[in-house]
Amino acid sequence: MASSSNRRDSHDSNRLPTRSRRSLLAAGATGTLALTAGCLDFALGNGPLEFSGDRVAPSDGALEETGYTEESVEERSIEESAEIGLGIEREFKAGIWQSTYVKDVSILGGEREAALFTTLSIPAVEVAGRSFNPLEDLSNGELVERLLGEVDSEAGQIEGIEHEESFGLDILGDGRDVDTFIGQSTYDGEEIDVELTLTSFVHEDDLLVLLGTHPEVLAEESANVEVLLESAEHPV
Repeated sequence: MASSSNRRDSHDSNRLPTRSRRSLLAAGATGTLALTAGCLDFALGNGPLEFSGDRVAPSDGALEETGYTEESVEERSIEESAEIGLGIEREFKAGIWQSTYVKDVSILGGEREAALFTTLSIPAVEVAGRSFNPLEDLSNGELVERLLGEVDSEAGQIEGIEHEESFGLDILGDGRDVDTFIGQSTYDGEEIDVELTLTSFVHEDDLLVLLGTHPEVLAEESANVEVLLESAEHPV
């Protein structure tokens, strides 16, 4: 497997009922919505407009190559209200997919589940030119902290997160910006540095966020995280 530095140098549950995101974008351009059953309820304020993202995940081959195993796959929903114009507020419901993978690694004299890779997919929703996506305006640094709050890890709480570097990788057919951060966590009372690698971008109408974390001392895991990133499949 190519080292992380070499690779970076080379680039220096049930599904929710949904509406077509593209049709809603087109409708927004004309200021109208097709009054199908769900859209009629939404237009009258009698129910939320529902969207569902498509799951994103690393390939089976990449999981086997890197030694990560699936820990959980979860679909959940969030509900928010937003103004759609003329002072009118309506409810939106979005289905979100999150998948988490873990790996036991040797650190501090023992085997620990200290390497983690997680993926998040949320609809990149716009209605009448207005965005409905609570993650859209977050920086990659803010996304790191948001995702860390969504997963359980033996690393526990990671603090003092600072940006380390940026590089590029080919993911899902295009070049993507990837950011690496360093934070601190505690294992058995001993503080260690933790490396966090994250990318986020829109693909097939979904905002995708991919995050890998591991003890910084395990340099080979940096390369493994890049393998997982580059293998991402969407929709799954």
